Amino acid sequence: MVAFGKKLKERSIEEWQEYYINYKLMKKKVKQYGPQIEVGSLDRRHVLKDFSRMLDHQIEKIALFMLEQQGLLSSRLQKLREWHDTLQDEPDLSQIAKLREAYRAVGQDLLKLLFFIDMNAIGIRKILKKFDKRFGYRFTNYYVKTRADHPYSQLQQVFRHVGLGAVVGAISRNLHELQNNEGSYLSIYDQPVLPLQDPVVDSIKNAVDRLTHSTNFLNFMAQHALIMQDDEDLLMLPPDEQAEKEEGRYHFMSLLLNLANTFLYMVNTYIIVPTADDYSMSLGAAATVCGVVIGAMAVAQLFSSVYFSAWSNKSYFKPLIFSSIVLFFGNLLYALAYDFNSLALLLIGRLFCGFGSARAVNRRYISDCVPLKIRMQASAGFVSASALGMACGPALAGLLQTDFKIKNVTFNQDTLPGWVMAVAWLLYLIWLAISFREPAREPEEIHTSQESTSADQDGNIEKGLKKPLLLASEETEYDEEDDGDGSEESSDDSRKPANSFVAAYKLLTPSVKVQLLIYFMLKYAMEILLSESSVVTTYYFGWSMSSVSIFLFCLGLTVLPVNLVVGSYISNMFEDRQILLASEIMVCIGIVLSFHVVIPYTVPQYVISGFIMFVSAEVLEGVNLSLLSRVMSSRLSRGTYNGGLLSTEAGTIARVIADATITLAGFLGQSMLLNVTLLPSLIICLGSILATCYTYNSLY
Repeated sequence: MVAFGKKLKERSIEEWQEYYINYKLMKKKVKQYGPQIEVGSLDRRHVLKDFSRMLDHQIEKIALFMLEQQGLLSSRLQKLREWHDTLQDEPDLSQIAKLREAYRAVGQDLLKLLFFIDMNAIGIRKILKKFDKRFGYRFTNYYVKTRADHPYSQLQQVFRHVGLGAVVGAISRNLHELQNNEGSYLSIYDQPVLPLQDPVVDSIKNAVDRLTHSTNFLNFMAQHALIMQDDEDLLMLPPDEQAEKEEGRYHFMSLLLNLANTFLYMVNTYIIVPTADDYSMSLGAAATVCGVVIGAMAVAQLFSSVYFSAWSNKSYFKPLIFSSIVLFFGNLLYALAYDFNSLALLLIGRLFCGFGSARAVNRRYISDCVPLKIRMQASAGFVSASALGMACGPALAGLLQTDFKIKNVTFNQDTLPGWVMAVAWLLYLIWLAISFREPAREPEEIHTSQESTSADQDGNIEKGLKKPLLLASEETEYDEEDDGDGSEESSDDSRKPANSFVAAYKLLTPSVKVQLLIYFMLKYAMEILLSESSVVTTYYFGWSMSSVSIFLFCLGLTVLPVNLVVGSYISNMFEDRQILLASEIMVCIGIVLSFHVVIPYTVPQYVISGFIMFVSAEVLEGVNLSLLSRVMSSRLSRGTYNGGLLSTEAGTIARVIADATITLAGFLGQSMLLNVTLLPSLIICLGSILATCYTYNSLY
C-alpha cells in the first residue's frame, strides 16, 4: 500500500507545491515529540500548543491560497460574462464556440482547485489522527470543534469549500446557456431538469457531490445503521473504474428487497411481544417464560450473524433465499405449537426465526453494492425500515384478535402472528426469486494494481475529484497506513481484515470497548422494557393485549422523530460526547423512575418512565453508533468479523441476557419481577456512565 506522504508528492500540482500541507514536516514533528516528552524536555501543554500553532499555520496557508485562486477564477468569469453579453446582441457561432472553450478552461482550473482541496483535507485529517494515535489524545475532536465553530474559521474554507458554490454555478449556468438549442438560451434555473451535456460540468458536479452528498440527518441515520465503509479502498480505486463498478453492482430492486427483509425481520421480532406471555400460559408454562420465547430468536441470531456475514463474502442472493425459507418454517412451527400443545415446538420455531436473521447481509449489501452518492440515503433507509418494523410488529399483533379453527388448526391472537409472518415470508421469497439480481463479484486482488504511474494531469485531477473528498465522519480512529516506528511503509498484514473474534477484539481500543459497553447497556435496558411489558402491565394495571400493543406501537413511532431531531438539530449544538453522556444519564433516570417503590404503582409512572428510558436509549444508540463508526479500526470495515458484526453481537448478547433475566426473575413471583429485572439495568447503566466519564474525560 502506498503511504499518503508519497501519494501527496506524486499527485500534487507542481506549480502549487509550496501551498500544500507540509505533511512530511508535520509527521516528522509528531515523531519528535515522543522522545522529548519522555525525557521531560517538553510537557503536554507545550506539545499541544506547538502542534496547534503549526497546524493553524498550514491551514492558513492553504485557505489564503484557495481564496486567491477563487479570486482569479472569479475575475476570469467576469471577463467571460462581458464577452457573453456582447454575443447576446450579435450571435456568432465561431465566437460562441470559443467562449464555450474558455468557460471549459475555467472549469478545468476549478477542478484543479477542488483536487487541491481534496488532498489537503485528507492530509489534515490524517496528521490529526496520527497525533492522536501516537500520544493517545483526543486532540482531533478538540481541534476541529474549536476551529470549525469559530466565526473567523479558516478550517471551514478547507472542509466546507466556502465560496466555491458561486464559481460552480457561474460555470454551469453559462455553459448550459451556450448549448446549441436552436437559438434559444435556456437557463438551468428555469428548467433545472435539462441535462447539462458537458463533460466539464459533469466532472465538477461529481466533485461537488462528493463534498456535499448528504445532510446531517442522513449522516446521523447512516451511522446509526453502522454500515462500515473503508475509505482507503475507495481512495486507491481509479474513479472511472469505481463509477463503473458501482453502477454495475447496483440494482434498485435488490436494494429494495434488502430493506424489505430488514423491515419484515423487525416485524417478526416484535409481533409476538404482546402475546408471548399468554401463549406461554396456554401451553402450561409461567407467564415469565415469555422471556425465553422472545429471547430464543436472539440466541440463534448470535450464530446466524456470523455465518451470514461470512456467506455475504461470496453471495447475497443465496443467504437471502436461505433466510426466507428458514423464517417461513420457523413461523410455521411457532403457529403450530398451539395445536400440538408443545412449548418445545414453540421455542424451536423461534430459534429457526433467529437462524434466519440476515441483517448482516442487508448491511453488507448496502456497504458493497450501493453507489457512494446514495449510500447515505440507503443507510438511512435501513434504519428507517428497522424502526418502522419495530413499530408495526406490536400494532399488527393488536389487530389479530380473533379466534376460529379450520380443520383442527387454530387461528387466534397467539398463533396468528406466526401464520401472518409465514405468509409474508413466502410472498417475500417469491418476490426475491423473481426480482433479485446477484451483483458481479470481482477478484480480491483487483485493488492491488490500481495505481497508475503516468497519466494526463487534467485526467488525474478529474479522477481524484470523483473519490470521496471529505469523509471525516467515516474515518477510523487509527490510521493504519504507517507502521509503529512512524515510517512511510506499511505491511500487508496491517490492512488485512480480522479473521476471528479474538483478532477483532485485539483491534478494539479502550474507547471502542466503552462504546460497545454502552451499546450493550442500552440494548439490555430496551429489551427489559419491551419484553416484560405484557407481564408487568397485566399484573399491575390489568391491561389487555390491545393496550400493550398500542403502548409498544407508540414507543416504536418515536424512533424516526427522535433521530430527526438529534441528527438535524441537537448534533449541531453539542458535541457527540456531551449528547452521549446526557443520554446515558437520562436512561438512568428512566430506569430509576420505573422502580416500584411507591404503592400503588400507577400507569402514568410506568408510561412516563418507559418513554424517558426508551427515547433516551434511542438517542444514545444513534450517537453511540455514530461515534463507533468513527473510532473503530479500518481493518474492521471489511471481512466477516467486521465492526457491524461486533456491534450486532454485543446487542444480541444483551438481549439474550435480558430475556433470560426476565425468566429467572419469574421464579421469585410476578410481584418481584419489575424491580429484580430493573436492578441489573441500573447497575450496568451506572457502570457505563462511569466508564464514559473516565474514557472521555477532556484533556484540555
